Formats: sequence, C-alpha cells, structure tokens
Amino acid sequence: MSEYQYYEFQAIDRPLSGADRQALRKLSTRARITATSFTNSYEWGDFKGDPAKLMEDWFDLHLYLANWGSRRLMMRLPSRLVDARYLDGFLGAVDWVKVWVAGEHLILDIARDEEPDDAWDDGSGWLAALAPLRGDVICGDLRLFYLLWLMAVEGGDAGADDLEPMPGIGPMTGPLGAFADFFGLDPDLVSAAAERDADAGAIAPDAVRQAIASMSDHVKTEMLLRLHERDPHLAAELRAMVRGSVMSNASSPIAARSAADLRSRARELRLERERAEAARDAAERRRQAAEAEKAQQARLVAIEQRGEDVWRDVEAEIERRSAVGYERATALLHDLRALAEQGGILPDFTTRLRAIRERHSRKAQLIKRLAALG
Repeated sequence: MSEYQYYEFQAIDRPLSGADRQALRKLSTRARITATSFTNSYEWGDFKGDPAKLMEDWFDLHLYLANWGSRRLMMRLPSRLVDARYLDGFLGAVDWVKVWVAGEHLILDIARDEEPDDAWDDGSGWLAALAPLRGDVICGDLRLFYLLWLMAVEGGDAGADDLEPMPGIGPMTGPLGAFADFFGLDPDLVSAAAERDADAGAIAPDAVRQAIASMSDHVKTEMLLRLHERDPHLAAELRAMVRGSVMSNASSPIAARSAADLRSRARELRLERERAEAARDAAERRRQAAEAEKAQQARLVAIEQRGEDVWRDVEAEIERRSAVGYERATALLHDLRALAEQGGILPDFTTRLRAIRERHSRKAQLIKRLAALG
C-alpha cells in the first residue's frame, strides 16, 4: 500500500482573511482552502508547512492521520480560560502531549504512533467529530485530559498507585468517544473510568441562578460590555465561572481510584463483555441451526413427494458438467441421504450413490464433492 497522509485545519474564533488564504496557498497548490479551513492529503511527498506554526498564526484545530499509524490532534485555546498549571495533574505521566503558550493562546499538541489499521481511513470526518471537545475544554469540562491520563495508564506510563485526576469520566459524549476511537484507547478501560460521573453534566437552573446572583456588579458589567463587543468566548467563560462556583460548594469528592484499580476493573469488564459476546454468538448459531433444520425438513417433504424425479434431476445436473451443476447435484444428494436416514433405507441410498460415482468416476470435481457424502 502506498503512503497516505491527511491534514486538516479549522479556524473557529476568527475566519481567515484574503491575505491569510494567499499565504496558505503558497504552502500547497492542491489544498482545499476556505475562510475557515485548510484540507489536503498526500500519497507522495510531504506537507511543506509547519502545523505548529500554522496553529500559532491562524488555526484553532488541527488533525493529522497517516496510514502507517501516526495520529495527531492540536487545539489552540484562550490562555485566560485554561490554566496550564492545572493540567499538570493530568499530563504528568504523558510524554507525547506538549503544551505551550503562543501569545494569548495555549497550544495543546497530542501526537501518537499506533499500529496501522488494515481498514482504510482517509481521515475525513474525524475533525468534525472531535471539534466540540475544544468548546468543552473552554467551558471547563476537562474530561479530554482525563482520557490523556487514561492513555498513559493503558500504556504503562502511569504508576500502579497513581490516582485518577478526576472522580471519573461519565457520562461519555460522542466527541469523547470519537477521541478514544481516534487514538485507539482500550474501550474496556474507558468503560471502567466512565462508571463514575465526572460531574461534568448539566447544572440545575437554580444553582446557575444563585452562582450568577453572587457575582459582583463589576464582573457583570464587564461581561455585558464584552457581550456588546461580541466576544466569542464570553459564553464559555461564563459557564466555566458558574461551574467553578457550583463545584466549589459541592460535597467532598469520593475517593479517587488508582491506575491499578482501573486496569483491574477493565479486565473484569472485558471478561464480562467477552462472555456476553460468546453467549450472543452461541444463541445466533442455535437460531441459524434451527432455521436450517426447518428449511431442510421442508425440502425433504418436497423431495419425498417427487420420488424418482429427484434422482433424474441429480443426473441432469451432473450432465451439465459445470461447477454449478455439480453443486446442485451434491445438494440434492445430501437431502436424499437425510431422507434415507429418516426412512431407515440408508443402504439403498448408499448403493445408488456408489453407482453414480462409478458412472461419473472421470469427473474429478464431482467426485471431490461427493467424497463428503461418504
């Protein structure tokens, strides 16, 4: 298989100007460039630009996929809405994630090399599925970083006694699931982590009202001014402030689980899943066998009613001297044998079958098929 690379960038907070698009066009004559995106794929050669530099200058999201197993996701986040120091608890054991400051932004760079998948994946659609994670992080939902820590748990980079950085990750969302799929995270380990709620769900309206009411007049005035100026991050910042206020007044968190706890629970879930899958497979085989038996009995009734005509059909199919004819003849003989067994006349069937084999002994393909009948 030839090499394949897919690059996609998205601008969310600020569309690209005409000058921006002209500068990007110099990096690729084939790329699809719009006011909010840059997309290109390569089956030979490499992208001339530096994705990190493009993120610093123009874009808020970047996804890279290569068919030899490389995966990369980058996000540009407003620094004032994400405290880089707080992320240390999530990323301490993760050496394949980089975070740096670029002006007023924080750049998150996640890059891993996995075993290549035999299934073809052109990369399109992934970034659309993952894009909502950026807004979630800006709003204070940090479960994306929990998944990064969980990848370190799976890879053995986290110590057995290392504690989870959040109470859990449940309930899982579509974008979180897409992230786990994109980077090949063990689904049983994800399920183990998701058994506990991360307290990232909706907050009761009364709690929201109380949190906003407790804000000072100065803070409210500043937010209204930013609303008037169409600040794109105002809503996200307000939600983060409300969530922080509500969580600070919440009851004490339950005891955190260790990496070893999560690995053990993942093994239990894997065994449960495999047993359930085995039971479903066995039930499906029984269902198929019952249907096959029912169909065969219907055929045997019809064959019994036709009598000697069926044996003449066998000879007619053999005389076609084709693979299809031999298959049909063998199928008819298979049903005739079953009918003979039911009627207690198997020796008669065996005698007639032996005669057919002798008459057509030079038809090697037919004889090969008849061998299964004994």
